Amino acid sequence: MPLPLIPRHALGLVTETLETARVALIHGPRQAGKTTLARLVCDRFGGTYTTLDNPALLNAARSDPMGFIAQPEPLVIDEIQRAGDPLVTAIKLAADLDPTPGRFLITGSANFLTVPTLSESLAGRMGIVELWPFSQGELARNPPETFIRQAFDTPEALRSGPPGTCTRDQYLELVCAGGYPATAGFTLAQQRRWFRDYLQTVAQRDIVEMGDIRRADAILPLLETAAALSGQNLNVARLARGVGLDARTTANYLAWLNNVFLIHRVPMWSRNLSTKAAKAAKLFITDSGLAAALAGKDPAALGRPADTSVGGLVETFAANEIAKQLTWDDSGTRLHYYRDRSGAEIDLILEAPDGRIVAIEVKAAISPGPDATRWLIWLRDRLDRFGSDFAHGFVLHTGPTRISLGDRLTLLPLDALWTPA
Repeated sequence: MPLPLIPRHALGLVTETLETARVALIHGPRQAGKTTLARLVCDRFGGTYTTLDNPALLNAARSDPMGFIAQPEPLVIDEIQRAGDPLVTAIKLAADLDPTPGRFLITGSANFLTVPTLSESLAGRMGIVELWPFSQGELARNPPETFIRQAFDTPEALRSGPPGTCTRDQYLELVCAGGYPATAGFTLAQQRRWFRDYLQTVAQRDIVEMGDIRRADAILPLLETAAALSGQNLNVARLARGVGLDARTTANYLAWLNNVFLIHRVPMWSRNLSTKAAKAAKLFITDSGLAAALAGKDPAALGRPADTSVGGLVETFAANEIAKQLTWDDSGTRLHYYRDRSGAEIDLILEAPDGRIVAIEVKAAISPGPDATRWLIWLRDRLDRFGSDFAHGFVLHTGPTRISLGDRLTLLPLDALWTPA
């Protein structure tokens, strides 16, 4: 029996985009729910749904793109990247001839702006909605999460909220489950099989189909190595050694993994706090369940005291939840991290357009030690020398406690990211 449809927070964004832009794009990882969302929009507004995963429709789109788009509108085209430039150019011409908003809704499992077979970006004509796998708030059928806005504007409400309701073992189950819609309700064995088949499809079809990939057999080992390093600074040379590739090829393949939304990079934050600041981005697998599967981990393995991967996977889980919220948060806040060669390191930093900062440490422990706030205090004190840009610092942990840790510092359970305060 199919599971009930889980509402997506992005539905309102897609609707708003169709009201203002001639072309709306939903892009994100394969199996994140783009097709379901696009069909829902099509059912709501009418029009025509087409998918280029259908070979006959793909051939029609390639052979006669202008004729293909002459269908009742809004025209939904799923997996637009498969048809290449001629179809996108036809959409551009049609949108220019008739600039009515909401004529086209397209989806893609590759970053539309970086696919080399697409030279036309539809700049000025297209609004973009990024769709990730389910957030924890969506899975719980909660309203859209507002942690980011609360962290800046009402941190006291976060501090005074109810205790966390998840045990550490339950958090580890959430980490390993991830958010892909297809795996909801799966057993661990079913999840492992699904992730295996999913990776083969993306690595052996999508990436090879779009890119000049001469060592397709290296894609999966590279992703496995990246999963082991999820939450760490991106070191291309280290990754290259791990899979037996040269650094240039590794960097190229990483770009493709980024293009198909299997990995994402969080840039380093700097306000010239240190002249020795590192510049490398932090690497994350886009779904913590996928990362755990690639690393060969399940909740029981992560729960062992000697496991060394639990910290990185819990941080990956938290970073991804925040990144998902940023797709519907309209404040313009950006996600970063901080590290310098003197040893200062902060897992995640949110920077608002007005320059205010929220700093976050993520701990896999139930009761983080006194060092958990060391670098939050360091950042707070340095920013305070120049004004009041340090809004708040949080330590997220796998215990239930919410408590003050000092001036503008708070200990929060991980589920504060998605539980309404």
